[in-house]
Amino acid sequence: MAERLAAAATTLRASALSTAATPSARRATRANCAFFPPSASPARTRVGLRAAPSRLPQKARVVRCAAVAAASDATQLKAAREDIRELLRTTYCHPILLPNALQCAVVNGLVRLGWHDSGTYDKNIEEWPQRGGANGSLRFDVELKHGANAGLINALKLIQPIKDKYPSITFADLFQLASATAIEEAGGPTISMKYGRADVTGPEQCPPEGKLPDAGPSSPADHLREVFYRMGLDDKEIVALSGAHTLGRSRPERSGWGKPETKYTKNGPGAPGGQSWTAEWLKFDNSYFKEIKEKRDQDLLVLPTDAALFEDPGFKVYAEKYAEDQDAFFKDYVEAHAKLSNLGAKFEPPQVSVSIWDSLWMISAALEPEPVKHENTVLKRIKRKHTIYCSYHRTRWSGPQLFMM
Repeated sequence: MAERLAAAATTLRASALSTAATPSARRATRANCAFFPPSASPARTRVGLRAAPSRLPQKARVVRCAAVAAASDATQLKAAREDIRELLRTTYCHPILLPNALQCAVVNGLVRLGWHDSGTYDKNIEEWPQRGGANGSLRFDVELKHGANAGLINALKLIQPIKDKYPSITFADLFQLASATAIEEAGGPTISMKYGRADVTGPEQCPPEGKLPDAGPSSPADHLREVFYRMGLDDKEIVALSGAHTLGRSRPERSGWGKPETKYTKNGPGAPGGQSWTAEWLKFDNSYFKEIKEKRDQDLLVLPTDAALFEDPGFKVYAEKYAEDQDAFFKDYVEAHAKLSNLGAKFEPPQVSVSIWDSLWMISAALEPEPVKHENTVLKRIKRKHTIYCSYHRTRWSGPQLFMM
């Protein structure tokens, strides 16, 4: 068996490198590869192939894995991210910019685009796109008119020129890219996530209304759990994600919540008015949790679902922690946001040809992203008993884990 494993590893290396002449491999050229810092503990995607033992002389064969092209082009993703950054730094921004501080009123809208596109996911439904989630459906009027999406038409209009400029990027990817970039530009953590999400094709594929949280339910804690548990998220992730309310403001004419204006919002930036959760409502930090805990400023908004984070014992342990420790909040937020961004998504990896021996119990193509300085393909062979892991770093061969941002 050891000899067969060694031979298979050699075959795997030759097969992977020989794909350069195939259409799939041409899509994995340097021009189409993107590298962005991976998360601290990136998930691994494996395609397992099991073959029955054979007593006949061993003969290599080729097995096709994942036969759909990646949805978004890596080069365009990188360029689009820079355009989003420029948008955040120049559009509807305060005329007096503070050093190293984002003063742009559109930041919250871009964050919500990613959230609300993926937040319709139902883990109990297997079929795509019926299960909802990050599939670009939020671009259609029928979904934009849902009560929870009030005002998001403005954010969509802002990034539509970027979509037009980079047509190979799907809306599903663009929404998540804009959301993660806005968090980072507002002073928050860098969120590593994967790209390659497929878009739904028509408004008839939009989810029904009522999938997103309501701000004022009769039982706020129970409501939050009902909505987020449906997505497969837990109490820690609910509290961490709620911390994104450190950004933005609520307008009563849109949501029915908040004051028409406060001392923090009456002068903008952007259109004046609304009520924010924090005094510095364009800065991503842990002040949301501090303000709710202290409840000292009547000009700051506290929704019933916000107050529940310090009233419910299961939520309170995390809310207290985040109020005291911003690093802990950032760490948990990054993990929760990345998970949310993948919910319900259909990733479309390209073809991968892998040669295996009939007698091998399993061969897995596993992605193990790691920082490298050059945009090249790294093929690593790891032997673990009867398993060979073939790691393709930063290439389209590995499919959905490809574009790490």
